[in-house]
Parts: sequence; C-alpha cells; structure tokens
Amino acid sequence: MLKIEGLVKVYSGNGVRAVDGLSLELKKGEIFGFLGPNGAGKSTTIKCITGILPLTEGKIEINGHDLKSDPISAKQSFGYVPDQHVVYSKLTGAEYVNFMADIYGVPTDLRKKRSAELFELFHLTEAKDAPISSYSHGMAQKVSVIGALIHDPDLWILDEPLTGLDPQAAFELKELMRAHCRKGKTVFFSSHVLDVVEKLADRVGIIDDGRLVAVGTVEELKSSQDASLEDVFLKITGEAKDEQNA
Repeated sequence: MLKIEGLVKVYSGNGVRAVDGLSLELKKGEIFGFLGPNGAGKSTTIKCITGILPLTEGKIEINGHDLKSDPISAKQSFGYVPDQHVVYSKLTGAEYVNFMADIYGVPTDLRKKRSAELFELFHLTEAKDAPISSYSHGMAQKVSVIGALIHDPDLWILDEPLTGLDPQAAFELKELMRAHCRKGKTVFFSSHVLDVVEKLADRVGIIDDGRLVAVGTVEELKSSQDASLEDVFLKITGEAKDEQNA
C-alpha cells in the first residue's frame, strides 16, 4: 500500500538531513502509528509522502504508483489530514467537502451519500451550511477529516489527527480509522499520545533525528524491552541520541 525506500530529505540552506535513509512498507488493512520526539522528522516524512515536499533522495510508491513519475495517480490514492488543518474559511462546510469531492472526481450521488453520513457521524449536519470561519477549531478539524475521506481513499494519512477534538469526536475518529482498515484499507498516523498509539496501532514505527530506529507491533517492541510503550519510546530515542553523540 505504501512503500518508502531510502527516503532522504535535506532542506536547502542548512544541509541537515531532516529524514535520513528511511525505508518502510505498510500493509493493506493495518493501522500504522508513527512516533518520534519533536523535530524528529515525523511531519517532514509525511509531507514527503503526500508530495508537499520534494524528495532529496529515495523513492515512494502509493498503491503501486510512483510518487515522482505518476504523482496524480499516487495522490488520488490517499486522503490527508495535516496537523494544522487548512480549509477555505469563506466556504461552508458542505461547500468545502463538495470542492474536495470535485478534486477527486467523486460522482454526485455517491458524494451526497458519503458526505451526509460523515457530517452526521461528526455531529455537523446542522452546521454544514454555515461558513467555516464561524466554526470552532474542533469543528474545522472535523471538516478537514470529512474532506480527506470523501473519496474513500485506499490510504489515509493523518498528522496528529486528535489535536483539538473533543473526547466524543476523538472516539468517533478512532472508530472510523478501525472501520477504514476493516475494509482492507490502510491508515498511517502520527501522534504524541502514546496511549492512543498503543491501543489503536497494529504496528508502530519510531523515528529519531530523521532515522527510523524501531518498527514492529506494540507487543514486539514492549517484549524486546520488557517495558511499557512509553518506556520503550524513551529508551530507544535516548539510545539513538547517545549513539549520535558518541
């Protein structure tokens, strides 16, 4: 579903490898949690996967489509929810979702059905015809999620998706992620909330200083260290820094 080979991202001007030789493959039907300290390279990796940032080196395939040589097909295969939701505030919620459906070529009847279901799920039906500028942070985040799912993508990419959501909306989003994967689709999400990752993810990857330092199921990572996921995370990222400073 998602295959990353030797991803390197160097920002012009500083020469620092924000992502350093990252290779990873995600399977169909799994929820993959992406962990790392602030500045570790999580968001940079996600922006490379989504095509927002160009790769310095490496290769990314999404649903069999090479992101560099066939970017349109690759981008049609995923839905993306950024850490800072970006929506057109002058549009209503319904207009924004309809705009996203136009981009992905969702047929009229199908978009009506899906948008109605998603607006109801997130308790936004009564607000869908109000301008997004009148929404709270959490409501705007919900509309961003709906827009990312309107074309029922094979891969769903979420960068800190629970930020700003109330407990009920967070629960509904997690259930939606599980339901998405039960259909044989894939979810890739980053989070700082280790408890959420531990309960939700089928597999976990830990990135530190741009390098992927651990990958496995939560149980595999915990058993390898005989500790909680929090302890494993702190130990692995601490060891990675010690090796770099040695």
